[in-house]
Amino acid sequence: RNSAMVLAEKAGIDIQEQSIPREMLYIADEIFLTGTAAEITPVRSVDRIAVGNGQRGDLTHQLQNSFFGLFKGTTKDEWGWLEPLE
Repeated sequence: RNSAMVLAEKAGIDIQEQSIPREMLYIADEIFLTGTAAEITPVRSVDRIAVGNGQRGDLTHQLQNSFFGLFKGTTKDEWGWLEPLE
């Protein structure tokens, strides 16, 4: 979660951490889940209601590229998150 927030801030994406009512999920342009196992995973629907156009959103795509770029070497690890293997 923290890495997604840091990458978003680095990309100039405004971050707000707050509770929201379930109804707001139904009108969201895009939603993603993040966590150790989830990494950055787009949510396509909530209660069978499509989120946005039902596809991964542009911001989610941008964050996924930055996140997975850390492992591919296309995103610079400015935070010391990775340990090189010898």
